[in-house]
Amino acid sequence: MSPSRIPEHASRGFIIPIGGRIGNSDILAQFVSLCGGRKARIVIIPTASSDPDTGREYEQLFRGMGAHDAKAIRIERRSDADDADYLALLERADGVFLTGGNQLKLSTTLGGTPVAKLLRLRNARGQHVAGTSAGAAFLSEHMIAFGEEGPTPKVGMATLAPGLGLTNRVVIDQHFRQRDRLGRLLMAVALNPFAVGLGLDEDTAAFIGPDEVVEIHGSGAITCIDPSKVEYSSADHMDRGQPISLVGVQLHILTRGLTYNLHTREVCVDAVSSSAN
Repeated sequence: MSPSRIPEHASRGFIIPIGGRIGNSDILAQFVSLCGGRKARIVIIPTASSDPDTGREYEQLFRGMGAHDAKAIRIERRSDADDADYLALLERADGVFLTGGNQLKLSTTLGGTPVAKLLRLRNARGQHVAGTSAGAAFLSEHMIAFGEEGPTPKVGMATLAPGLGLTNRVVIDQHFRQRDRLGRLLMAVALNPFAVGLGLDEDTAAFIGPDEVVEIHGSGAITCIDPSKVEYSSADHMDRGQPISLVGVQLHILTRGLTYNLHTREVCVDAVSSSAN
């Protein structure tokens, strides 16, 4: 699914993938602040989770952080995504949060529904959308549905599926360092070399602003893979399970305080360098 067109004189909302296992409340506090702080109205979509208490727990968490209102909507079947009350809540929300769980449940339950269409429209008009773990993977147009662990990219290591489509500039992987997912993200960008690969460690978030600048928050790192200067790839003629060659791929390890520009593919270290002096 492609991102919705941003209306003239409008500004897209932030897109905030989080790598899972949020231990740093500053990430969620920053999300609440973006949504309006004490005026924030946040809708939680716990569809990916198999735990029936997930939505209620996030309601309590966001309200405890000072949000004016936080409401979970239970979308278990595709028909639930037609619910007029749910759509009205999403229309009024300042921010939407997608929980972790199973990203294929998100794509098969929400894909092509009025809820998914409304999320794209509202994000293009300023609504902020965050997701953790499976919710993070689902935010982009191309989603890593599942794959194998390991540092070396191999044919068949990453299986892609359509995501929510808030952005087509990135492919997102989560629990990155903790689950050894470098190989599958490299394979994903080899299959789609237009997009930048963002591998998010746990308790780490990428705040993708309307200017396409990525700010890093949290206690871990983001592995950023830029395939735009790849000179050679063997992904098209290797057999399943075989390693592939990627020549010219750029890899950055980004931590809190750094920014990355998705337009220019450049890292900014000025703020960190200034604070260290």
